[in-house]
Amino acid sequence: MYQLDDSFLESVGLADMPTQRKEAFLGHVREELEVRVGAKMSDGLSPDQIEEFEKIIDGDNATIDKTLLAAGDYQNDEIYTALIEKAGFKADSQELKNEYASIVWLTKNRPDYRQIVADTMEELKKEISANKDQILS
Repeated sequence: MYQLDDSFLESVGLADMPTQRKEAFLGHVREELEVRVGAKMSDGLSPDQIEEFEKIIDGDNATIDKTLLAAGDYQNDEIYTALIEKAGFKADSQELKNEYASIVWLTKNRPDYRQIVADTMEELKKEISANKDQILS
């Protein structure tokens, strides 16, 4: 959904970050984004829902298969095919099934997940931009 790359660094005023620091910094941003999004998305979910989603994220095949079965003819779903065509997943790979199952689960249980990610990303970008001088020093 979001690319954490040189374009991102440029958008937050960190285009001049030394090359040797970029990868570590972007890794930190990715981790921070995941933590913040996870915290916001867990609000309002039951413990059973959280456990089920964690199983999908952890690659639990039984939970993923159950989610795919409930999705019906998922191999013809435009999201599934877009993951192959645009995101580069290999058709019928376990990685593709895991990713698709997580999207299906989120769509059902947290239909606002895209907005949560977008809002959280914007908050994080503002924080980084406001502290760019400290980050670069």
